[in-house]
Parts: sequence; C-alpha cells; structure tokens
Amino acid sequence: MMIDTILDNGRILTCDTDYPQAQRIGLHRGRIMGVDGQLDGLTAQKTVNLDGAVVVPGFNDVHAHSVWFGLSMTELDLSAARTALDVYTKVASKAASLPEGEWIIGANLELLNLASEPTLAGLDAAAPNHMLFLKSNSGHSGLVNSPVLARIRQSAGYSLEVGSGIVRDRHGNETGLLEENALRLVQALFMPYPLASIEDALERATAVYASEGLTSVTDAGIAGGWIGNSPIEFAAYQNVLERGTLRTRMSPMITLDALNLDAGGTRTLQTGIRTGLGDDRLRLGPVKIFTDGSLLGATAAMTEPYCGCDHGNNTGYLQADALELTEAALAAASAGWTLALHAIGDAAVDLAVETIEKARERHGAPRSPHRIEHGGYVRPDQIARIAANGIVLVPQPHFINAFGDGMRELLGEERTRYSYPVKSLLEAGAVLPGSSDRPVADGRPLRVMQSFVERTTASGAEYGPGERITATEALRAYTVGSAATTGTGDRLGQLRPNYLADLTVLADDPTTIESSRIGSIEVVATALGGKATHDPHGLFARSLHQSMYRN
Repeated sequence: MMIDTILDNGRILTCDTDYPQAQRIGLHRGRIMGVDGQLDGLTAQKTVNLDGAVVVPGFNDVHAHSVWFGLSMTELDLSAARTALDVYTKVASKAASLPEGEWIIGANLELLNLASEPTLAGLDAAAPNHMLFLKSNSGHSGLVNSPVLARIRQSAGYSLEVGSGIVRDRHGNETGLLEENALRLVQALFMPYPLASIEDALERATAVYASEGLTSVTDAGIAGGWIGNSPIEFAAYQNVLERGTLRTRMSPMITLDALNLDAGGTRTLQTGIRTGLGDDRLRLGPVKIFTDGSLLGATAAMTEPYCGCDHGNNTGYLQADALELTEAALAAASAGWTLALHAIGDAAVDLAVETIEKARERHGAPRSPHRIEHGGYVRPDQIARIAANGIVLVPQPHFINAFGDGMRELLGEERTRYSYPVKSLLEAGAVLPGSSDRPVADGRPLRVMQSFVERTTASGAEYGPGERITATEALRAYTVGSAATTGTGDRLGQLRPNYLADLTVLADDPTTIESSRIGSIEVVATALGGKATHDPHGLFARSLHQSMYRN
C-alpha cells in the first residue's frame, strides 16, 4: 500500500503511554497510519528526512481569545507602558495622527505593573478631542476619557451606584476606570465589529498560532457580553474556514447572555443548537459564564479579604446574584450545553463547583467535561471536589511569570501556595489541560510549558513551588489533557494509528533540555491533518536525502 507521507529519522514523542517514542511516523488522508514497525511494508508518495528533529502532537490551547488577540495586533500597543506618563505619551502620539472625533483603542495595558496610575485629567490632556478606550490586558477593566464618559452618561446602563463598575474616587468623581460589566457601556458605543474585521483578526491570530505549533484552540467567549465582538460572531469563523485561511481547529464558546430563555425554561440558541455542533475543524464548545472578576483587578470573589492596606476588607464580588447565576447555568445545562464557568477567587470556585454538581445531578454527564476557567486561588478541599465530579480546572501557569509578583501581594504567601494549581490536580486524578488566556498573557505553548515547570515570577521569585510539574507532564497537558478537556481524546492529543495527523516539529526536546530553554525552542513546522500550516524550512517539501536546514 502507498500512503501520503512518511516522516523518518526523527525523535517522535507520541504521548501514547503504550508506545511513547518512535523514529518514523506515517500520514495518510489526514490521519496517522502508524509509527515504526506499524509502517513495515508501506511505501509513501513522499518520505521526509526529519534530520533528528523532535515531533510531538499538535499543541492545543483550551482557553484563548483569538479575535481579541487578532484585533490587538492593529490597536495601540501599551504593553511596554510602565508609568502613567508612558501611557499619555503613546496616546498623544496616536491622537496626533488621527482626525478629531475618531476612536483611539489601546490594547495590552498592564495596570497591575504601572508604577503610577493614569488619571482622567491626564487622559483628557493626551487626547482631548478623541474617543479613548484603553483595554487592560486582563480584559476585565479599561480606561476612558471624558468625551467617552459623557456619552456613557447618556446610556441606559449608566449608574451612580457603588459597584456599578464605573470607578469613582473618594469624592464620588469618575476616575476614567471602568471594571467588569461597565465595559459593555463603552463597547456599545463602537460595537459590533463588522464581520470583515473579525475575519481579518482570526486570520492574523491563527497564522501566529500555527507558527507556534498550535493546531487546536478553544475561544473562551464569543457573540455576547463584554467579551464578544458581534452577535453573529460565529459566522466569521465559518467564513474564514470556508476560504481556507483558518489555520487551527477552533472550538468557540458562546457566552451565556447570547443564549435565549425559552418557554420550557432552558437557555440555548434558537433552533436548539448546543455544544458539539460542527466537525473537527469548527465545533461549538461550552457556554461561557462569568461568576466573578479578575485577580489582577482585585475583583475576583474571595472568602477572605485581599492583602494590602489599599484593599481594606475587599473580598471582590460575584458578577450577579449567586442564585441567578446558578439558575441561568442550569437552564443552559438542561438544553445540552457544557458549562465553562469563569471562577478565579475561591468563593467563585465554591459557586462553580456547586453549580456543576447540580447540573450533573439533574442532567447527567455532559458531552465534554464541565469546566472551571482559571482558578486563581483554589483551596485543597475544592480540588478534591473538582476531581470527584469529573470537572476540568483550566489554569494559566504563565500568569505566574507575567503577574506573579503583583498577585502575591494581593493573595499573601499562604494563598499563593494554592494559586493556579496544577500538580495537585494531577495528584487528585483530575485532567490538566494547557491554556494561556491569550492575549492576557503570552500564549506561546512552549513558553507556557516552561512556566508549568518553573513557576517563577518576573523578579525570579518562586511562586507556589509545590505545584511544579515535570516537562513531560507539561507536554501532556498541552496535548493529551487538552484533548480530554474538549472531548476529543479519541482522535487528538496522541500520535497513534487513526488519530488526526496534527503534529508539531521542534528543533529540540522540551522534556530533556534545561527548563530555562523550553520557551525558546524553535518550532520547525506545524501540520494540521497532515498538511503544513507553518513550514519556514520547507520541511514538508523535502525528500529523505535532503537535510531540513539545507537547500
């Protein structure tokens, strides 16, 4: 029999416990034919010399924001700003290049890492005649200027109440900072985005994904709330897939407020559409439900107050009444939706676990596991309940490197021990996936794997070192664990016969090199269904007798 391709002379990490390493792998019609001796007697139309490169299953990020990431590439980049003056300078420079009255939208503003906070007066001076919206990297807050606030005051959702998300100083004056659901008020002034803009963003984002070895991504919230970009956002995914420029498998989550409450008390999309619709290229994921806010903004719901004199007795807050959140989630579960509950503080995790327990009791096991997104602080007793109920906790270990020094100040040393836990999940028998929450933090899978292993902050300090895992466990999180999380473990996450031929070729082995080098390993090539989506060396165009690095 002749098959499409054989990759030879490589170090193949299959993530298959029955046959963990190989030298040859065969690909045919988008699937894996076998490895090593399983290929005996077969010939191939093309045999590729891997030249000793390492092959792993394609990486799978189960919590990212692709449209947000793609849009941010064209917006004012504030990631390097470290003082209020830095912010003002960048805004003023942008304002000088735009006609008056136009929007200036900034992205990647790290409020937690600013040495001085921007003021409303400073923002107004930098852009007095423009509409200004600067999005924080957390996605849970943003800064606006007075022209925007003036427009917001005219909207139906404007409120003078404390806790409305419109932050005020001790005199009751607006500061320009908006938090959580108040973001909807500014977004309503310029959204929804045209489908063409969303499509362009997806093309940009998935091109980057492919260059980093990603073959599958779950988008954590589209079509509604302050995280979505258009009520018809899913159509953009379909359009990009049809034109052949969607370079990863995608599984978007629909936000809860995009679902309709029907006469029977269920919440779903019109016509009864639910989790699982689609195919292996584009499939509807869970319903995304926000229970609390952000650890970076000290709005995540905690059972004990945040540390530091600036926070007093602040314990954060839930996004809505706990009973209302639970009943809305159960209404979605009754219509067949898998639940993905954003919960960062331990009080929110309590609510999420209790809600999922009720969903399983009333409606049985879901098509893919119910999930809790993030887990910024998770108590040991909660981890035991998570594992016992088959829940997947989706932590982002690279938050530790990006924001760990600030998070420790907010949590204190004791709670830091259980912040974004990973080893405890594995020891409890729970599934551990790989995820980044990009663009909140760096989304390169190899960089996140390094953070799984090292758990050190930007200053070099250890952060919950008891939760470190091995590089092999980190690789399995981004492959086997992510596939199990998305209900695709029977066809993704391992390099074994009849699995989809999604694979990533690396210049070195992330499981054996020094941990400090994992994040800088070169991604040589990425293949989706056996076809290259990233191939700068022309690996898939070469023959057995040609070296990967030589013409």
